[in-house]
Amino acid sequence: MTRVTRDDIAAALAGVTDDESGKDVMSAGIVQGLVVREGHVGFSLEVDPAKGAAKEPLRKACEYAVKQLPGVLSVTAVLTAHRGTASPAATKGHSHPHSHGGERQQRAPQGAISIPGVKAIIAVASGKGGVGKSTVAVNLALALSKLGRRVGLLDADIYGPSIPRMMGIKGKPESRDGKKLIPMKNYGIETMSIGYLVAEDAPAIWRGPMVQSALTQMMMDVEWSELDVLVVDMPPGTGDAQLTMAQRVPLAGAVIVSTPQDIALIDARKGYAMFEKTHVPVFGIVENMAYFISPGSGEKSYIFGQGGARRMAETLGCDFLGEVPLHMTIREKSDNGEPVVATAPDSEEARPFIEIARRVAMHLDMALGASARKAPSITIED
Repeated sequence: MTRVTRDDIAAALAGVTDDESGKDVMSAGIVQGLVVREGHVGFSLEVDPAKGAAKEPLRKACEYAVKQLPGVLSVTAVLTAHRGTASPAATKGHSHPHSHGGERQQRAPQGAISIPGVKAIIAVASGKGGVGKSTVAVNLALALSKLGRRVGLLDADIYGPSIPRMMGIKGKPESRDGKKLIPMKNYGIETMSIGYLVAEDAPAIWRGPMVQSALTQMMMDVEWSELDVLVVDMPPGTGDAQLTMAQRVPLAGAVIVSTPQDIALIDARKGYAMFEKTHVPVFGIVENMAYFISPGSGEKSYIFGQGGARRMAETLGCDFLGEVPLHMTIREKSDNGEPVVATAPDSEEARPFIEIARRVAMHLDMALGASARKAPSITIED
């Protein structure tokens, strides 16, 4: 496969003109944190947040220009707030909304939870239950691991923990000192869940403060290794547990999972709004159970409607991370503790999760680069 070079990418972007300044985007200095990993390209364009919608054609033009290069498999471009445009309010912890997963001026929340050794935390969330959020979280974590990241998985769904079953892990975590738990591990992934500590069929009748305390302990009182990313399987909805995570945990970003039908999308939009209000960047939306492929004819059937999550992503101005079909193999393997990405990574069923993980990894790299406040640069990592 042709290897894309730094000069190739710079030349392609130099051919895209910003109408406002009359300069190409490279000369205008608005390209930041351009990252390339095995043919997958990501970069951000610094713009005035008030002009986010007007700059959307420029973003698409940049994506298109780079996508034409030989050796480029995918391109993810996002609009971020120009550093010079932050208002006095923004420096006090408020942010300007802007399109397509842009960088936010974040504040350190009171009582913030910091997990030693964990470089970044991302939340996998949904506005309602029953959309396959945990299946996506498990396979996303495994796919990120396949891409070379050191990954942990935290089951924050106190009322319905499913990670132990999906990851094929039984037993209870041990402790070296009686204070911190050793994470349970399978398929190369460290995990922690309340499901390891209570019986599978035992109801969790807990009030808000108890839930918050349990979540804090599962993050802080665990001997996590040095991790590149901790994937958090959030509880469905926008209640106490979700707000605790969004407000107190320094999330690098969030992934919203929805199914295509209108009622699920309404709730997914609420989840998106919660992260927006708590200044957590939304990396994008995953459409689960997008379609069913008939085993006999191979024909696609859109049981829950077609393209709803993609249209919502376009409306909200965030990335559409991909679609996962409704497939019996994915369901069976999840129920049996043999997630498809771990046990059949080269299969058609695993492919959507791998592609979604590539896009999430690109967003994560850009988010970490933006938080480090580095000067605009191009980094090639093969």
